Amino acid sequence: MASSSTVMDLISTVHDDIIESHILTRLDSPTLASVSCASSHLHDLASNEKLWSKICCSTWPSVSRTIISDGSRSFFSDVYSVFDDTAGSVSDLDRPFPELISAVDLHYRGKLVLSRVVKRETTTSWFRSSPLRIDLVDHKDTVATPIKRGRRTEDTCRDLEKDLTLSWIVMDPTGKRAANLSSHRPVSVQRNWLSGEVEAKFATVVGSTSPEETVECVITVVTCGEEEMHVKEVSLKVEKMEGTHLNGKDSLVILRKVMEGKRGNGRRREKESKRKHQEFMEKKREMKEKKMKVELIFDILTVVFGILGFGSLVGVCL
Repeated sequence: MASSSTVMDLISTVHDDIIESHILTRLDSPTLASVSCASSHLHDLASNEKLWSKICCSTWPSVSRTIISDGSRSFFSDVYSVFDDTAGSVSDLDRPFPELISAVDLHYRGKLVLSRVVKRETTTSWFRSSPLRIDLVDHKDTVATPIKRGRRTEDTCRDLEKDLTLSWIVMDPTGKRAANLSSHRPVSVQRNWLSGEVEAKFATVVGSTSPEETVECVITVVTCGEEEMHVKEVSLKVEKMEGTHLNGKDSLVILRKVMEGKRGNGRRREKESKRKHQEFMEKKREMKEKKMKVELIFDILTVVFGILGFGSLVGVCL
């Protein structure tokens, strides 16, 4: 087996143009990042901005229609990595940014179904006070897909959970930071028994020291149709554990925390996102049960005091 020094000696004999044009361009992004750490020479070659720009645009087609923040390689590092809410805190979270850019790509079995960019002003009083909701598909329209509805609902849900992938990249053009809020594959897929539509949810949980302050950035993809399915809705909301949704002002604080916080290995995105979503839903269920118990006790006490009061009133009258 050749030693690392022997391999590097062999690579040094290859012309730089051949490495850049015929070798590095064939590598996927994680491999290219690993190669850049092998030597200072390969680091220089693998740091070519045009190379990383092509990788970003091929991985996330929507970003070709917007400005990539602070260099393609830095942008890739921001978006590919996954938010790590256990690695310290972020300062100056209340610092506003005037515009929020969302670049979204939806794939089914590797085929691009939807690719759009949405820009939202964040300084208006309406945005800051209303519950945050960013929609990609107009409520009057639908997007055609190659998805075939299965004979059974379980088959359709299993198919979407396996083959539907999504990236939702949020960008702060002022701070030149970005992050991918999606879990890549759905954390849950279920049929709406009232409408018959199938809802796939992608999510990123943003933790806190207090469970009550933990929130989840939820992306919902709604599909409809009897045989060939269409995308009816693709939307983003930030949900608290109690079930309410954050307004625009508070949502920007959460998004800034994700964009500027510590990052982990992007290869763990699917596994970690699903695990955190399940933990979030379990705590949400426990909180709901606790609230119901408290309300039940309160109702019982109200009835008891009412009976005692009525009994006292009857006793006085007699």
